[in-house]
Amino acid sequence: MLMSKERVTRVTLAAAGAACLWLAWAQNQQPAELTLQKITDDLYVIMGSGGNVAFMPTKEGVVLIDDKFVQDGPQILAKVKSVTDQPIRYVINTHQHGDHTGGNAALLAAGAEILIHKNARANMAKAEMPGIPRITFSEESQVFLGGKEVEARYFGRGHTNGDVMIYFPAQKVLHTGDLFTNGAPFCDTSAGCSIKEWDKTIQKALGSSMDFDTVIPGHGPVMKRADLTKYVQTVAAVRDHVAKACQGGAETAAQRLNLSDLGFAQVSPMVARGIPGMCKELAQ
Repeated sequence: MLMSKERVTRVTLAAAGAACLWLAWAQNQQPAELTLQKITDDLYVIMGSGGNVAFMPTKEGVVLIDDKFVQDGPQILAKVKSVTDQPIRYVINTHQHGDHTGGNAALLAAGAEILIHKNARANMAKAEMPGIPRITFSEESQVFLGGKEVEARYFGRGHTNGDVMIYFPAQKVLHTGDLFTNGAPFCDTSAGCSIKEWDKTIQKALGSSMDFDTVIPGHGPVMKRADLTKYVQTVAAVRDHVAKACQGGAETAAQRLNLSDLGFAQVSPMVARGIPGMCKELAQ
């Protein structure tokens, strides 16, 4: 069916917006020095610069969760090699943003296979991002390597429409991607975020069969299950604050939004970017 000129324009602008959003992340010219933290005997997290990267070494290779910005690739490889000589065999992207997928292209070229939720892959394709994975899933997927297991599970919309959580069952550790961070929730409405569903998505994860004590957020220090539980309330409170700010108009809502009572001294430009879209969703 042919689309009207108006609809074609809207689709084109949406794709352009998504591409510009990715470029804003990707243009992080001076990455910070990365640090390595041991979580368990066979699970590590690499912090600094983009999103938190987790990796599990096995006797048959390494499973990597996210890969930061493109310029962080050499440091990530060096951190992995400081633990094991095994190659990176699998990468699981928690979502499509460039501070979590920037190393995809190099890892694909090196022979790694990358998995991502089907919605996140569609978002990458729409934005014409490099390193688009070849394998997708809808509800869940598992990687079995060297006698170890890693699960990727989708619980619904939140930060985007394609965020997954990564569960390490033997280690009782959960990597949440940007569904949970140490900052105010950024709702990327250009990639299908839902501020209405976000807290419910986390609640589904908390109510699932996953048994975990330790949580690796998308950004920030390693935390505990109780911190993730508290974040459900934070998301709901942010939604209420945004709804009030939206009453004066979506385009100026960011100027009225005050989250200081929730522990966020200022509204970051990234959070502010998603407010007009949140206003639109909350008005429906």
